[in-house]
Amino acid sequence: MSTETRDVPREIRIVADAMAVEMARILANSRNAFHGLASPLPAVAIALARSVHNPQLEYLNIAGGVNIAPGSLTVSTCSPAFLAGSESFFSLTDIFDLCARGELDTAFLGGVQVDRRGHINNSVIGPFATPKVKLPGGAGSAAIVPMARHTIVWRTRHDARSIVERCDFVTAAGSVREVVTPLGVLRMEEGELRVAGWFAHASLEEIREHTGFPIRTCDDAGPIAPPGEGELAALDAVDPQGVRYSEF
Repeated sequence: MSTETRDVPREIRIVADAMAVEMARILANSRNAFHGLASPLPAVAIALARSVHNPQLEYLNIAGGVNIAPGSLTVSTCSPAFLAGSESFFSLTDIFDLCARGELDTAFLGGVQVDRRGHINNSVIGPFATPKVKLPGGAGSAAIVPMARHTIVWRTRHDARSIVERCDFVTAAGSVREVVTPLGVLRMEEGELRVAGWFAHASLEEIREHTGFPIRTCDDAGPIAPPGEGELAALDAVDPQGVRYSEF
């Protein structure tokens, strides 16, 4: 563990480690996984999944790398580090082709708002014509999310302004299956987000309190097993610089 990593507050380390480990576990049965810009946590989670849970997982990133082998990850997920050791290279249009053919198993996407129906908003807060806040926009998410087999949304905040009853604007919708937050995991079930599990540092009551609608639980909901010693050791091995902490 680097000196820089040791300086990260303990509460941030606990949350970021739990999120990265749980996202890696979700990837245990995926054939391939893709992440876009500004995605340090997904990048670390994919690297961890390939190290521990799913060595055959094919890793695709926004820089155009395939199964990269970097000396270390970086905060910028479009830096040259995300091409280091790549088995081959591809253009962004290839990702859309992969989606259109139904061959992209898992895509990671961030969302400023995620609503009860699994819709994602990265466009505006407030009315579209007269927004309170203009957001960065969806880039290719409106094409990727409907066609990818499985989308994982990650949020580094869980509150009633970000996990909402209804998005102010729907930027993308379609294949959202899980939403991973600092409190736990929400999963789409019967057309709505429900609580699938909560981290050891959180609780079901806390998730309900900080969600913007009355959220139900999945039938198999329960506490999420905390990261094991082996998972934490592998996590430090794939991310010795603590890139995963940069999102907090």
